[in-house]
Order: sequence, then C-alpha cells, then structure tokens
Amino acid sequence: MGQKTNPIVNRLGIIIGWQSSWCNNYKERLKEDFEVRSYIEARLPKGIISRVFIERTLKFITITIRTSRPALVIGKGGEEVDTIRKELKKLTKKEVQINISEVKRPELDAILVTKNLSKQLENRISYKKSIKLSILSAMRMNAYGIKIQISGRLNGSEMARCETYKEGRISLGTFRADVDYYMDVAHTVYGSIGIKVWIMKGEIYGKKDLSHFIEIQKKPRSNFYRRKK
Repeated sequence: MGQKTNPIVNRLGIIIGWQSSWCNNYKERLKEDFEVRSYIEARLPKGIISRVFIERTLKFITITIRTSRPALVIGKGGEEVDTIRKELKKLTKKEVQINISEVKRPELDAILVTKNLSKQLENRISYKKSIKLSILSAMRMNAYGIKIQISGRLNGSEMARCETYKEGRISLGTFRADVDYYMDVAHTVYGSIGIKVWIMKGEIYGKKDLSHFIEIQKKPRSNFYRRKK
C-alpha cells in the first residue's frame, strides 16, 4: 500500500495558501470554481496559464490569473480580458474583477513545465530531449532540485514503461521545503502518456505566510548543505 501524498496539499496552511477563499455553500462554490477554471483554460492558449486564484465576497469575485504570457491574456487594448470578464459575469451572475500576475521565471513553475512537456510530446518531439532541456533550464534558474517522471508507451513501444529523471535535491518529507508539483496527460497517437514534475525552489523560514504573491524569506543557497554546529 502506497504512502504517497500530493506535495501541494501536504503543505496547505503551513507554507502554502488556498487557491480559493470561501467558507459556505460548499457544493455550489466548488462547482462554480471548477466551471470558472475550466472556462479560463479553454478560452486561453494552452500552456500559458499557471494557476487561477479566486476570492469571493457576497456579490463580488476577484480572479487572479498567473500566466507566463500576460500580453496574450490582456489582448490588444485589453479587449481579451474584457471579454473574459463579461462572460464570467454571465457564468457566475456576479460582478467579476480580473487581475493578471506574470510568472517571471516559468522554468521554475511546475505547471508550465509539465504543460510544455505535454505539448512537445503531442508534437512528436523526443521525450528524452525535452526532459533534459527542462531540467537544464530549471537548474540554470537556481532551482534546488527537479524530478520528472514519465510513463506510458514511450516512443511508441509495445510495452508501457515508467522512467524517472532527477537532478538536485527534492525534500518531500520536509514541510518547510517549497516544492511545486503538477501532473498532466499528453494525448499522443500511441496513447496517453502521464507526466509528473516536482521542483524544489528552496526552504521557507520564519512566520507562516499564506499569501501567494508576497516575497517569502528563503534560506540562501550557499548555506543549504551546511550542517548546524
């Protein structure tokens, strides 16, 4: 019996906050969140959306979209984001405000890395080449470690298999470790191929900070492997 847990869920309330903030009408809110996120993913180009944060009041919804390509989300003169706001207003029947947050280092975002790999596999690019380039890009941006696991009929082989590529350190058992994780499926001509990505960005110390956009205090990289006396 496996003892695996999602690294994001395992750190909720410790170093990571919730992507949606509400406390009543669980069934309705959960369904509405799913519809909002599904609409945004379908409306915008694939592979540019990292996360969607939703904050609610009684008659108002604030949606923050984290993306690596803010220009595509905003559109010419803000036309695209205005259209999204109007359609979400019809969907939720509430006033909607949309904020755009740029992901300055997409090489360290597990969602963007996973979606990029999925897109490359669907375009019949060699999975080994794509994975090695993703690992090199992440380590060049000073990631503490990265692990990529891929499984399925790789390169069209008759027998499905699972391969894991890792570099650096991934501290899954340390709650203060800032580990980003995502899983996606690439639909190729040979079948579905699963992709999992873990990226460790450092360690968080000090008081609990559940906000998503405030800079958090991290341990310097030079002292990471230094033992305490």
